[in-house]
Amino acid sequence: MQMIKRVGIALAWIVGLVFVLAGVNNNDPYLVPLRGTGNLLLVLASIAVVFMLARGATWRRRTRSGRLLVILWCLPPLAMLAAHGVFEVRKHRVLQTEPALARSLGQHFIIGYRSFDEVAPLVEKGFVAGIYVTRRNVAGRTAGALEAEIATLQARRRAAGLPPLVVATDQEGGIVSHLAPPLTRLPALASLAPEEQKAKAEEFGRIHGRELASLGINLNFAPVLDLRPAAKHNRLDFNTLINQRAISDDPAKVSAIAGAYIHGLESAGVNATVKHFPGLGRVRADTHHFNADLDTPAGELEATDWRPFRDVLSSTDARLMVGHVAVNALDPGRPASHSKAVVDGLIRKSWNYQGVVMTDDLVMGAIYQHDVCTAVVEALNAGVDLLLVAYDGLQFYRLFDCATDAAARGDLDTTMLHDSETRLRRALLVD
Repeated sequence: MQMIKRVGIALAWIVGLVFVLAGVNNNDPYLVPLRGTGNLLLVLASIAVVFMLARGATWRRRTRSGRLLVILWCLPPLAMLAAHGVFEVRKHRVLQTEPALARSLGQHFIIGYRSFDEVAPLVEKGFVAGIYVTRRNVAGRTAGALEAEIATLQARRRAAGLPPLVVATDQEGGIVSHLAPPLTRLPALASLAPEEQKAKAEEFGRIHGRELASLGINLNFAPVLDLRPAAKHNRLDFNTLINQRAISDDPAKVSAIAGAYIHGLESAGVNATVKHFPGLGRVRADTHHFNADLDTPAGELEATDWRPFRDVLSSTDARLMVGHVAVNALDPGRPASHSKAVVDGLIRKSWNYQGVVMTDDLVMGAIYQHDVCTAVVEALNAGVDLLLVAYDGLQFYRLFDCATDAAARGDLDTTMLHDSETRLRRALLVD
């Protein structure tokens, strides 16, 4: 019995410390599932444990360790309240941004959201250029409800005299079909039989384009141009699962099939986004959680992994999504998504691509677990046009705060921002 009590007290200390850490880090993207009901349960559990400890022998004996344990279990709600306070202060500061600066910086952000009320003020005041819709926005709802929501947001943009909202989603087909249902679930392009690949790919593009356009979505984060990796399974790849999404290991085949898909998508008025440059086929780590590097010489990458990107970008109006993999041959240790050597040096100058470049989600671990403020500033100064904050849209306030602080310090390259604004305006005119 004594041993059971000791084990119970040890568990109370361990779980109490975990609860405190959860409260302190309540704004962290990894704790998104805790928000709402999860936070309420955490508070109720803390109160219940404090009540039981206070009534039990642990408190009545008035031992120092007993009192400290009770105090520990009082901390999770307080830590959570403090974290929420930090968030609210930052949010208030961002929303007080001078309107001209808000619109100037806001044209570079696309954000995910969970409710209309959460995103509407940012949309109508020009704090964002676009929104990202995914399965959380259609869960338990009809396609008509999402269509009406998007139409209302676009109407508010027009009323405010702002450019049309970019409305983006991830609808590749296969395992990445975030709006299916209610939309049609199509197979991945990688699954098409050789004799029907181009024709079917274009048909898939038309179906995706027609259905997305019917909802008011004008940008699809597809197709994938990464070359299929040789290994069928990578135990360090938890979320990307590129071996199931990549079209082929043959660069020419990837270019042809992706080009056909984009042609079908664009025929319905929906823009494509090719991803994930500089390519994930050779990468072992999953950038959702870990740093990743490409050690392959640039010449070899140009002839293989990068060939589909150059082919497709030169023959379509596709946007380019840059991932969080570091190209060590060009900029060792710095993710391509905020590398000036990669974006401005390679993509803009060497390839002469003057279309829209955007980052992969900045809430991914390869960026967010490091200095995310530096990543935001370096991305804008590198010539990136759009910064994506998809998985946890509330992180927008932190990232926008980083950008406004950099602007106040004079750390943003005004020439790069002007060139980016020109590209974004040109893209809107083309659209």
